[in-house]
Amino acid sequence: MDVEQVIDELYGVAPGEFVAARDARAAEARSAEDPVAAKRIAALRRPTLAAWASNRFVRERPDDVGRLLALGETLREAHRLLDPTTFREAAGQQNKVIAAEVRATAALAEEAGHPLSASVRDEVEQLLRAVLADPDIAAEWSAGRLTKPPEAPVGFGGITPESLPPRPPAPPKPDTGARAAAEKAAAEAARKDEELRSAEADATEADARVSRLEEELRQARSDRRAARAAVAKASDAAREAHARANEARTDRA
Repeated sequence: MDVEQVIDELYGVAPGEFVAARDARAAEARSAEDPVAAKRIAALRRPTLAAWASNRFVRERPDDVGRLLALGETLREAHRLLDPTTFREAAGQQNKVIAAEVRATAALAEEAGHPLSASVRDEVEQLLRAVLADPDIAAEWSAGRLTKPPEAPVGFGGITPESLPPRPPAPPKPDTGARAAAEKAAAEAARKDEELRSAEADATEADARVSRLEEELRQARSDRRAARAAVAKASDAAREAHARANEARTDRA
């Protein structure tokens, strides 16, 4: 039995189904006479809803995971070097990125039939902030095997963009017009990237709604077919009853 594969599968299972699935796989390992695997699987803990939703996000949105990890590396390196320019630029992105990824995580959870409450969304947000600040938490999160959000300080030791040394004035450049155009183009590209991420999250939420409505429509059609069958059956029975009544009247005559 490939224990690592089994663990990955189990941490993709919804929290309410986790214990039964875990126990079943542990029993399989025992039947296969693999006590080491059975003991390891049986010891796995059920994930909280926030942890499960985060695990699902990691599996479903690898590109977004890569972007968040890269942003965390940039923030941590700028913090280590006390680089105010890089830190300010990266810190300016983090709130937008985290908001988009919380929305995407919630949409994926709702699509799977487990909508997240406001408090659980807050847990997911705090987890993502911890991912940006702590490389160990980032590694644990990106493995997709969380059982609960890690209990760790969030942030960069009290350092904020405002507490860093003032940004030094940029040296004059001969072609300020070209520089301004480049900066404007870069800002526009960043804005478009954020719009794309937001649109993707909205599309995911819409897909979830469509799936629910399609299921409701299928059920309604099934109910309609059953109702029409019942009408046809009742109609046949009524005709037979009328026929028997007519025959009885004829016999009496």
